[in-house]
Amino acid sequence: MQKNRLFNLSRWRLASYYAGVMGLILGFCGLAVYEMTSQDHWRLLDQELTSLAGTLHDGLEPLLGQPGQLEPSVKQFLPNLCLGNQVCSPLLQQRHILNATQQPGYYVRFLDLNGQLLATAGENPPGLAFERETTRQYPLTDQRGDRYHQVSLQLKTVTGQPWGYLKVGRSLTEYDHHLDTIKSFLIFGLPIVMIGVGLASWWLAGLAMEPVYRSYGQIQQFTADIAHELRTPITAIQATLETTLNTESSSEEVYNTIQILKRQNFRLTHLINDLLLLSRMDLKTVNQNQFTLCCLNDLVSDLTEEFSGLAIAAGVSLSAKLDSQEIIWVRGEEEQLYRLVGNLISNAIHYTPTGGRVQVILETDQRQAIIKVQDTGIGIAPSQQTRIFDRFYRVDTARSRQRGGQD
Repeated sequence: MQKNRLFNLSRWRLASYYAGVMGLILGFCGLAVYEMTSQDHWRLLDQELTSLAGTLHDGLEPLLGQPGQLEPSVKQFLPNLCLGNQVCSPLLQQRHILNATQQPGYYVRFLDLNGQLLATAGENPPGLAFERETTRQYPLTDQRGDRYHQVSLQLKTVTGQPWGYLKVGRSLTEYDHHLDTIKSFLIFGLPIVMIGVGLASWWLAGLAMEPVYRSYGQIQQFTADIAHELRTPITAIQATLETTLNTESSSEEVYNTIQILKRQNFRLTHLINDLLLLSRMDLKTVNQNQFTLCCLNDLVSDLTEEFSGLAIAAGVSLSAKLDSQEIIWVRGEEEQLYRLVGNLISNAIHYTPTGGRVQVILETDQRQAIIKVQDTGIGIAPSQQTRIFDRFYRVDTARSRQRGGQD
């Protein structure tokens, strides 16, 4: 198959189609995994910030008196709180129920109703846009280009007056790093996977096309055998006609020529009928309703009697052996069974040397009837026995031309 350009091209196409489809499937799966991971991490982060903001909101509102003013008690609630824009050192030694605000990447911001910064806890990202409403759908970016996710809640005083805004956020550096790792894996891993898929596709395409290639080889061999079988009678007919036309022939010679043409025409008709039968068998158009009861005892006896003259002319002993005394009936096409066993007997006689013996045996094995044709002829080499059912196959072409042979 490697040397056949047509099959190599077909194999390349099949492998390319398979690899292309697998590439699209893997690409869409990778994109889906990336999007699902991104959405899942974003949802968890939003839930975490929303929970933290809600806890701060519920704990701080009872401590707020005047709008826009931080009471000293708020400082006790958030030990790392820094007023205004001043820089405060984080209190790493202290433990607090809301110690998430002391972890790297988190921040809490207090703004008045006009958006002016009053105090911060944790990191203080510079230049974040002022948002009155809760921001969950998209991240915010500071002046340094760092991204943050932020949740915004409005605070009220004890008397229910609007006090200002509480902003709770977290840096997306870890989140972006995780997504970048997945993206890099998909970008660099997908080509490596596609190389493996391509090699596997080439191998699988070869396996898939191997039966097709074998069938193609059998068709080529079958065509060559048919051409050989047809050429022999056609050549004989052509030679006979040319000889007859180029010479003055008597009535006897003309009669002999017509007999030769008749035999060759019979051979062609026989070959064409064989081809039609094979075609019907391939299309499974053989009608089993035409099967009738066939007596194998009579079939073996008739064939032995019919080929006795051929056996005597070849100097071969032909006999029949019926192991069963009872009549054996089978359902089938009697004409084709007769032809099948007749071909076996004819081949056995042709390839058995003078003085040899051919025996046709009919026996039963439980519910099966078995017909054997045994001879003392030259036999078939073990290496060729696997091909005895190939159509029009000849074990030895030269020997077949010399001795004839059957299909």
